[in-house]
Amino acid sequence: MSSAPVHEDQPLGLTVHSLPEPSAPLQTASVNTRAGRLRMMLVMLVCAAPVIASYFTYYVIRPEGRRNFGELINPQRPLPPLQGQSLAQTPVALSDLKGQWLFVSVAGGACEARCQQHLYLQRQLREGLGKEKDRLDWVWLIPDAQPVPPAIVPGLKDATVLRVDAADLATWLQAEKGHALEDHLYLVDPQGNWMMRFPAGLDAQSAPKVKRDLDRLLRASQFWDRAGRAD
Repeated sequence: MSSAPVHEDQPLGLTVHSLPEPSAPLQTASVNTRAGRLRMMLVMLVCAAPVIASYFTYYVIRPEGRRNFGELINPQRPLPPLQGQSLAQTPVALSDLKGQWLFVSVAGGACEARCQQHLYLQRQLREGLGKEKDRLDWVWLIPDAQPVPPAIVPGLKDATVLRVDAADLATWLQAEKGHALEDHLYLVDPQGNWMMRFPAGLDAQSAPKVKRDLDRLLRASQFWDRAGRAD
């Protein structure tokens, strides 16, 4: 009688299998997605860089090491949704003035001596900008219903003159303590933000200081701001 074969114990063999690799198309899609996002971020940075650089130049570096004459408004105040009316009684939204630097005065329609002085300074300072003057609009806001003297109308041909509600206007512009809105000139950037208020009592002697601020701001924004409004 034969005996059953004896099987010797053998060591257990283990086989290690590697995990499956992602397919080539999936790898390519993932790489393309990351590359696309990176390109989009770079485009956004390139587009925003001029605006950031110009404001950094003006507010932080301050070219020529000079202190600004006008008072910087912080935080800036955006143009409100106010409805104005031209001297021809055409409705004009204040927001339509965006896209240009705005050099603003406020005074009643009767336009007495101080008002006429401001309008004169606005016109002369704008003309003094030379080839850059088309980047700046000079604006007269009238917060009452008084008629404008016919004698000064011809001198307003290059100005934007709008009647606005006085109470609404006071929610946007603000005078220095102890002064009225009519005492100052104001500067609004092309994004529609009131960003500077010039001291009360401006005259021919202080005009060069105002012009220096205007020159510096236009120079700092020359890479992203152009004359005319976008359609």
